[in-house]
Amino acid sequence: MRVSVIGGSSIDTETYEQAREVGRLLGERGHTVVCGGLGGVMEAACRGAREHDADTIGILPGEDRETANEWVTTPIATGWGHARNPLVVMNGEAVIAIDGAAGTLSELGHALVFDRPIAGLDTHEIDLVGFEAVESPEAAVDYVESESPARFQK
Repeated sequence: MRVSVIGGSSIDTETYEQAREVGRLLGERGHTVVCGGLGGVMEAACRGAREHDADTIGILPGEDRETANEWVTTPIATGWGHARNPLVVMNGEAVIAIDGAAGTLSELGHALVFDRPIAGLDTHEIDLVGFEAVESPEAAVDYVESESPARFQK
């Protein structure tokens, strides 16, 4: 299954390690990581996924595929800036949000509109059906696996 991992582009070491662990678990379980392709949470999740040779897709805000972090296996240039945010969540069957600011909040809104199950790990607090606050990377991955339609499972 494809899982969109969204979150902050400027993060501390603890958040980086959480995101890397999310990516590692996704890769270990045979999933593909979809993200915005840049730094912070995006880089960490891709790095963790690549540790298990999982595919990673980076949907980039700019026109140059070379701006993707080194762990993205499939960079997609859009030239759309933040307008690419719906594409990031639309191309995953579920979403894991880690940390984040306004860009992450917009992606969360799109994920709810597109009816994607969302696990939130130290991110915005949302009290809406479809969003589940979780306490650990493993709980985040477990949640999106359990809530995704069967047709999207491995």
